[in-house]
Amino acid sequence: MKVLMINGSPHRDGNTALALRELEKTFAEEGIETETLWIGNQAIRGCVACGACVKAGKCAFDDAVNEASPKLAEADGLVVASPVYYASANGTLVSFLDRLFQSGRFDKTMKVGASVAVARRGGCSATFDELNKYFTISGMPVASSQYWNSVHGRAPGEAAQDGEGLQTMRALARNMAFLMKSIALGKERYGLPEKEERITTNFVH
Repeated sequence: MKVLMINGSPHRDGNTALALRELEKTFAEEGIETETLWIGNQAIRGCVACGACVKAGKCAFDDAVNEASPKLAEADGLVVASPVYYASANGTLVSFLDRLFQSGRFDKTMKVGASVAVARRGGCSATFDELNKYFTISGMPVASSQYWNSVHGRAPGEAAQDGEGLQTMRALARNMAFLMKSIALGKERYGLPEKEERITTNFVH
């Protein structure tokens, strides 16, 4: 089994990376392979609603989004981690996720998702909620922990002092591993949930 992890911080070895490494160690103990993509310092533009991905199956802008899409298609789970900017996720990460979820036309049903927010002090809950919405619109179960998935620290490496935050990361990885393994067994026995033909409703006529 494999989890794809996205580091949305512009700082490669900052506190967001520290939180992801704690997850990575615990996933390894659970026999789960991980791959981390660092996209926070890349020039990733937002979606322009061109619709090209509907026909091509990939984004018209050939950058980290198209690199990540086949990796997500093969993964059993996705972790998205971001520093908090004005009680929101990093704008680069939001642009990346908008295009990744729109252009990746493969079925994401029952891939387990988890978000992680890292802040000096506040805004983690709002960022956590924001990132989870990508999962809940895609049929992806959201992994929980013993607390909201957040770690605190300002200077690089300072999050290592957040014992509760790091414990939250370990509990998250264990819970996520359990979910992925349970879903794999369920798929073998029951398959995926039946899907109706999609109904889309416009409110302006």
